[in-house]
Amino acid sequence: MRTSLNSPFRTKSVEQSIRDTEEPEHQLRKSLSAWDLTIFGVGVIIGTGIFVLTGIAARNNAGPATALSFVAAGVVCALAALCYAEFASTVPVAGSAYTFSYASIGELPAWIIGWDLVLEFALGTAVVAVGWSGYVRHLMETNLGWEMPVALSGPDAGGSFDLLAFLLVLALTAVLVVGTKLSARITAIVVAIKVTVVLLVIVAGLFFIKADNYSPFVPPAQPQAETVSGWHAPLVQLMFGYEPTNFGVMGIFTAAALVFFAFIGFDVVATAAEETKNPQRDMPRGILGSLLICTVLYVAVTLVVTGMQHYTQMSPTAPLAEAFKSVGQPFFAGAISLGAAVGLITVSMILLLGQTRVFFAMSRDGLLPRVFSVTHPKYRTPYRATILLGVAIAFLAGFTSLEKLAELVNIGTLFAFVVVALGVIILRRTRPDLHRSFRTPWVPVLPIVSILASLWLMLNLPADTWLRFGIWMAIGFVVYFLYSRGHSRLGKGLERTEAGVPKAPPQPPAPGV
Repeated sequence: MRTSLNSPFRTKSVEQSIRDTEEPEHQLRKSLSAWDLTIFGVGVIIGTGIFVLTGIAARNNAGPATALSFVAAGVVCALAALCYAEFASTVPVAGSAYTFSYASIGELPAWIIGWDLVLEFALGTAVVAVGWSGYVRHLMETNLGWEMPVALSGPDAGGSFDLLAFLLVLALTAVLVVGTKLSARITAIVVAIKVTVVLLVIVAGLFFIKADNYSPFVPPAQPQAETVSGWHAPLVQLMFGYEPTNFGVMGIFTAAALVFFAFIGFDVVATAAEETKNPQRDMPRGILGSLLICTVLYVAVTLVVTGMQHYTQMSPTAPLAEAFKSVGQPFFAGAISLGAAVGLITVSMILLLGQTRVFFAMSRDGLLPRVFSVTHPKYRTPYRATILLGVAIAFLAGFTSLEKLAELVNIGTLFAFVVVALGVIILRRTRPDLHRSFRTPWVPVLPIVSILASLWLMLNLPADTWLRFGIWMAIGFVVYFLYSRGHSRLGKGLERTEAGVPKAPPQPPAPGV
């Protein structure tokens, strides 16, 4: 049964989504391979998560068992990744979860998830840019004796404008305008540096491990030292009276909700499907490959640093560097700080890449002004959307303290996971005839498990994060019904008619009329 074109749940066929990519004015250049996609994935996943969250999770929540927390968070992401891989290979179109939802659930859910992703990637880019600025300022002050003026150090450092974060986002915007292949080459270089630092931690740290630091591997459960109440409490606590604990078995899952941030970004790989040479083959490889590599590295790093330094003494801000300082190895500590600063460049760039592709796809469908879906005549990149968003995020990173808003990145990502898993189930039922070069196993069981796992991590986020997320979603509903629904190409019948017959071309006026 077809959905009426007047319905907000009208769907855009997979075939039409693919045909849209062939319009010369809105066509992206196919230049990425499976290797490029894997590099993109590793480049965006390895960032502040592994360099910071390891110490916080080990010290406050799980001890040496934080390695198991990374495994748990990686499993949640792997479940979602299998769903992403099926969609990205079946619907190789820019837009990631937005495009997948449009083809399976409907236009309004697709708009909402696209609206969510635009916020997620924008905040993610700005947060990482501000973090990069802090690392660079620290390196300049400690190694070169250069100090940024306080006024240009950003709100988090007591200033009014973060010049370094602003300039970083503008530079990355210019790189993305020139082309994804160039950004892939830059990413490959930076990822090589970043992975070298991670491997350095693993190999060098092995010589300083003390077995006593692993005892007990799973510390006994204990009540949290500070009871969080009101809107700052996890939603699961307000709903069910559940009291999260530190350490013990439940502490592992509490830490998993925290270190999940370390995996954010692998879904960005799916936004580049339209620019991939062989998306049916390469998208699953890129998504699953990057996630597997990073999970193995995360677990190895966690086991090493918790073996080097007792979890009760770990630094909550620079655990890897401080672990080497604790064993009298300041050289490695400096190398790790430098690698973290360099590595954050690719995280910002790939998040910005993901946001521009979602924005581009929504614009091409008419849900946002179509002027932003025009690609550059030479570089075949969505340059108008990239410049608009890049400049906006540069100012956001320069002027705004994003400590609280950063929590929205987690909930936005998990919400996207839920929608994609649901979309796989629906599209299997509505379009069983579609050729799927990669098929998510055990449907519908695996997608249902993915949905439940994502919802569980969402419930562990603070209630005020849910409130802010709800406000942003409400604004999205208003924009959809005031603008997007009336400008949708699908709603105007430009994609297909309600009966599935191509719309007849307009007839010339009769003579004399």
